[in-house]
Amino acid sequence: MTDFLNQIKYEGITSRLKRLSDVLLYSTKDLYRAEGLIIEPNWNLIFRLLQEKGEMTITEMSETLQFSHPAVVKIVNKMKAEGYITAAIDSKDKRKQVLSLTQKALQDIPKYEVYWNAGIRVIEEIFEDSPNILEELSKIELKVKELDYKQRVLLKIK
Repeated sequence: MTDFLNQIKYEGITSRLKRLSDVLLYSTKDLYRAEGLIIEPNWNLIFRLLQEKGEMTITEMSETLQFSHPAVVKIVNKMKAEGYITAAIDSKDKRKQVLSLTQKALQDIPKYEVYWNAGIRVIEEIFEDSPNILEELSKIELKVKELDYKQRVLLKIK
């Protein structure tokens, strides 16, 4: 059976990227569930940030990851509910919460790192025939950041 999205070339590119992302995401969720891990696929990003920085606000995380503020809030709230993140009021700005890893997180991270490191090796294997994929992806992200899709389309039709 032919792949329609592949057949329609650039018209299907965003759907192909989404499909690939979904396949990897759902497979990761399935792996974690099968292994009895109480985490979600994107939590490793927050764990890693807080391991490196010690503590951060939601805004700092959002800016660092270039994710929307609501997306980071959603991830962090789930992690808080599982007891991996603790929040304290910022001493300089009482409106802000400073987030950090709990003792539970610090204890569980080594167990999770086994899966994350294996996952990195798997991704490297999947992309081994595309050695420039990260550079190409960075170029595309930069172009979209310079002038987004909406702006580009409007320039084409006016």
